[in-house]
Amino acid sequence: MSNNAYIFRFLRDLRNNNSKEWMDENRDRYEQAKEYWIAQCQEILNALSDIDSDFGNVTPKKTIGKINNNLLYHPDKPTYKDYFSCEPSKHLDKKASFYIHMGPGQSFIAGGFYRPDKEKLDKIRKAIDSSGSKLERILNSEEFKKFYGTLDRQDDKLKTSPQGYSSDHKYINLLNFKSFTVRHDLTNDQVTGDNYVSIIEEGYKKIQPFLHFLSEAYKA
Repeated sequence: MSNNAYIFRFLRDLRNNNSKEWMDENRDRYEQAKEYWIAQCQEILNALSDIDSDFGNVTPKKTIGKINNNLLYHPDKPTYKDYFSCEPSKHLDKKASFYIHMGPGQSFIAGGFYRPDKEKLDKIRKAIDSSGSKLERILNSEEFKKFYGTLDRQDDKLKTSPQGYSSDHKYINLLNFKSFTVRHDLTNDQVTGDNYVSIIEEGYKKIQPFLHFLSEAYKA
């Protein structure tokens, strides 16, 4: 069994037995799965750092999320998350997110800014106002569309134009978005197969222009 197959089996069992009692009984399995995931994240970082030097000094433990759900703010959620995640850009200042998610029936690669705060959103809209054609070219490139499709959350948009922009603005369709994210779903076989890191590397190469546009907008 591959390391990722071991992780996947553990997460599947956790999803079906999501309780503190079960986790206490299977703590050794969790620690082994977590160790495998940290090693996997290191492989991912090694591959990405060849493309983007910003990832060169990132340590894998800083990219992963906690397994516990925050029940204080979300009491209806299960005790534990049934997935592992890796966000290489998590602690990189003003860099748009690149995110990797592994779990039974919900594995994907994603990136961008989800529901950015007002300052960030205003800067992105300002960049679209002045350079919207650049973002359109990125989103409409065949290579990008084939891998990521269109922007996520097509229904999560303003019903009217943002303050300061006319409803007939050339890029009003982009200006109305509240989030700027894209996503590529992965099959179970891809996640547990030998080409997992290569797929993530390919995904980063294709999303890099999009993330660069957002990051540069935020830095402005």
